[in-house]
Amino acid sequence: MKPLQISAETAVMLAKKLNVPLEQLMHMPQHILMKKLMELEQADSESETKKD
Repeated sequence: MKPLQISAETAVMLAKKLNVPLEQLMHMPQHILMKKLMELEQADSESETKKD
């Protein structure tokens, strides 16, 4: 499997947000990365709703 086709800045930002090592992020299958991003977005929207 080839690494994700994303920029270095994007990779560093995603690794920090998802709390995973950069090397693991770069070799993560795309469908798993998308699932984790959706979960992160859902958690962010839920926390915003609770703040209001």
